[in-house]
Amino acid sequence: MYSQKEYSEIIESAINSIEFPSEPEGLYAPIKYALQCGGKRLRPMLTLAFAQAFSADPRSAVNQAIGLEMFHNFTLLHDDVMDNADVRRGRPTVHKKWNVATAILSGDAMLTLSSMIALKGCDDSVRRNVLDLFNRTAMEVYEGQQYDMDFENCATVTVDEYMEMIRLKTSVLLGCACRMGALVAGADEASQKLAYAYGEKLGLAFQLVDDYLDTYGDPVAFGKAIGGDILNDKKTWLLINALIEDETDEVKSQISSPTDDKIERVRGVYDRLNLPERCLKLANAYVDDAIAGLYGLDIPDDARRFFIEIAEKSRTRTH
Repeated sequence: MYSQKEYSEIIESAINSIEFPSEPEGLYAPIKYALQCGGKRLRPMLTLAFAQAFSADPRSAVNQAIGLEMFHNFTLLHDDVMDNADVRRGRPTVHKKWNVATAILSGDAMLTLSSMIALKGCDDSVRRNVLDLFNRTAMEVYEGQQYDMDFENCATVTVDEYMEMIRLKTSVLLGCACRMGALVAGADEASQKLAYAYGEKLGLAFQLVDDYLDTYGDPVAFGKAIGGDILNDKKTWLLINALIEDETDEVKSQISSPTDDKIERVRGVYDRLNLPERCLKLANAYVDDAIAGLYGLDIPDDARRFFIEIAEKSRTRTH
C-alpha cells in the first residue's frame, strides 16, 4: 500500500493536470479556485486505496477519484450559497469572492465535469456500474441536503431523522468513494458492500465530530468561525438532543428570542447535559463499527492497517 502522502501526491497531480478551457474565464476560474482550496482529500484517497487493496494499480481509479472529489467540492460550493457562508477552509467562499450567480453556474459546471471525469478511461466492463453508483450517490446527497433544509423549519426533529439525514448528506459519498475503488479493481459484490459500509460508518463519525467542532473547535484549525450552527439554529445532534432534554427551555428561548450571548448560553446547556462527551462517544462507536467491518474483507494486512489508521485519526481530528 502507498502512504497517505503518496496518494495525496497522485491526487494533487491529477487535479492540477485537469485541462480547463481558457474561456469563459468567469466560469472556470471559480472551479479552479474551489478545487485548490485543499481539504483532506479523503474521498479520492479512499478510492485509490481501496483499488490498491484489491490488487489494482491505484492510478487505474484516479479518474473516478478525481470525479468524486470534484463532485464533493461542487456540493460544498452550493452548500455555502444556501448557508450564506463567508469562509471555507480559511478562504472566502466562491459566492463571496465572486457572486451568487457565478457560484451557482460554476457549481453546475463542476457537477457535469465531475461525471465526465469519473467515466473518463473507464473500462467497458464497469462503466455502467460506475455511472449507476455515481448517480445514485448524487441523488442521495441531494435528498440529504433537502432534509437538512426541511429541518430548519421543523419545530421537532428526532435523533433518528437526523442520523438518516447525515447518512445521506455526508456518509453515502464516503461509502461511494470506497466502493468505487473496489469496483474499478474488480472486487466482488460482497466486498464492494463491505467497502461501502466502512465509508458509510466513517462518514457518520465525521459528521458527528463536525457537529462537535462547530461549537467546541479551534476556529483557526477548523477553518471557520465557531458557533455558526448555534447562531443559525441548525439542527445538529447537539441541538436536537438539547431541545429534547433541556427542561429549562433555555435553548428554545434562544431560538425564539435570541440574546447577544446566544452561543455561550446554548453551549452552557450542552455542557450541563454532557452533550459534547456523548456526541464524541457516539462518533467513536461508529469508528469502532467501521474498523470491525474491515475484518470481513479479504485484503492484505497493510491495507487493513491503512484503513484502520484513517479511521483512528477521525477520533481526534481538529478540522
